[in-house]
Amino acid sequence: SGRLLRILKSPWRAWGKIRQLEADIIHFHDSELLPMAYVLKKQGRRMIYDAHEDVPRDILSKHWVPLPLRRSLAFVAEKIENFVVRRLDGVVTATPFIARRFACINSRCCDINNYPVLDEFSSTPENRPFSKTICYIGAITRVRGLTPLVNALTYLPDVRLIVCGPFEDQKCQNELRLQSGWNQVDYRGVVDRDAVAAIMAESEAGVVTFLPMPNHLDAQPNKMFEYMAAGLPVLASHFPLWRQIIEENGCGVCVDPTDPVDIAKGIASLLADETQCRKMGQSGRRAVLEKLNWSREAEKLLDFYREIV
Repeated sequence: SGRLLRILKSPWRAWGKIRQLEADIIHFHDSELLPMAYVLKKQGRRMIYDAHEDVPRDILSKHWVPLPLRRSLAFVAEKIENFVVRRLDGVVTATPFIARRFACINSRCCDINNYPVLDEFSSTPENRPFSKTICYIGAITRVRGLTPLVNALTYLPDVRLIVCGPFEDQKCQNELRLQSGWNQVDYRGVVDRDAVAAIMAESEAGVVTFLPMPNHLDAQPNKMFEYMAAGLPVLASHFPLWRQIIEENGCGVCVDPTDPVDIAKGIASLLADETQCRKMGQSGRRAVLEKLNWSREAEKLLDFYREIV
């Protein structure tokens, strides 16, 4: 129904639901609910803000916000966010980077990384035929680098890219379909979790080449860890944090997400050696099994709740 209408209506809908609940803690995720959270806190409710993204930096890359207004809007959003968060019972953040920002505002702050749930992902069969197939799973937006990725396929005529997820808008879809590499794309639409698992099982690598927007540089995209959980090596943007994750776990290749030629070289290097490709995939899966999984993060979250109540 449109972004503005959603922003205006969501707090009122949430307010109606929350008034019916006798919850010990109200844990909310959307920044448009901050004014409602402030009122509820004044009424004595325990409120936790979930900062799953760096909202002010995210505004700077919103194409639908007029460029001359972005810095001013980001400044106002940060002031409102800081004012309300300082008065809440705690903050949960999606990355250590965001946690460092909020730790200066609210001393009760905990980073809960959005790592995969192990039960949802089984390792792709090692004895399957090796195919030059890669996948991208997630929202299809301009800032997530799909245009350079599709253009990279023109340098790799024998590579197939499976894509699933919703398009940002019709214009974005039309633009992508006009790219010369689109004839190598197998677009599956919006699919359920079982279909996602099936797509990963027929792929040799997963792609997460977001563009270098302020909100991406220190993010930890869940899809990166889901590819790892499925035993797929990762083709990722060459941001310092992402490179550190990839290199420490020996599970993929980093490229310049704005350069189709560099992306093509990265894909080619992953698919050039079947043994090495599968070895990187298993290294990533091992990292998820041992440390980068949701069960460890869930315990941190439950401890945080216990501290507050």
